[in-house]
Amino acid sequence: MYKAVIPARHASTRLPGKPLLDIAGKPMVVRVAEQAMKSGADEVLVATDHPDIESICKAHGLQVLMTRGDWPTGTDRIAEVAHLKGWSDDTVVVNVQGDEPLIDPKLIDLVANALLTGQQDIATCGHAIDNWEEFKNPNVVKIAMREDGDALYFSRAPIPYPRDAYGEQSWPVSAPEGQLGIRHIGLYAYRTRFLKKYQTLPPAPVELLESLEQLRALANGFRIKVCMIQDAPLPGVDTAQDLEKVRSLFGSR
Repeated sequence: MYKAVIPARHASTRLPGKPLLDIAGKPMVVRVAEQAMKSGADEVLVATDHPDIESICKAHGLQVLMTRGDWPTGTDRIAEVAHLKGWSDDTVVVNVQGDEPLIDPKLIDLVANALLTGQQDIATCGHAIDNWEEFKNPNVVKIAMREDGDALYFSRAPIPYPRDAYGEQSWPVSAPEGQLGIRHIGLYAYRTRFLKKYQTLPPAPVELLESLEQLRALANGFRIKVCMIQDAPLPGVDTAQDLEKVRSLFGSR
């Protein structure tokens, strides 16, 4: 069994109060929690820094914990939850992003089971990139893989870089195994012992350079299992345009 925690921060540069935005009659954070409760998690809770989010969660019968408001990352917030709940070092915790109201419960199970059956410290997932523009896009995080299926590196740059395709605007004929790279999907499972250690580690220079918090784990020798999936998951909500797209998807159901 494992735990699912949904970090829900009220402050957002592009969409303030994002967890409370309405999606087909319910706040976004409630929609996310409903998806998480369809997974195999034996406990689902929301971790927030704002009383309005706390009140909404309680009104919908969700378990919610108030956490500090100054955490720089969702991982830090989840580490506080693990401490407050007194979870053992071997407890597996999935970070379910609070802006993913369409997340597939099977995906949550996938990353959790990767740790429950493996020896890594963290699990995440990715899928093949089949589009040259996507591969070059710095907003699309790419993964370079080890031979054993763990992550070697994450970057906003196109990695591994197809040297002989420099300057091309289409799919390089030399792309290995029919794919250019692997797109990272920001869903994580952690062992609680990692979460406790993570909060004691200073940000790694490469983490600050790329603005990717998972690089702190790699820089300090932690192993990250990458679960490969066939297709890209349904979209999350980062912008107002994303919100309208998700609302329309709910409306079509």
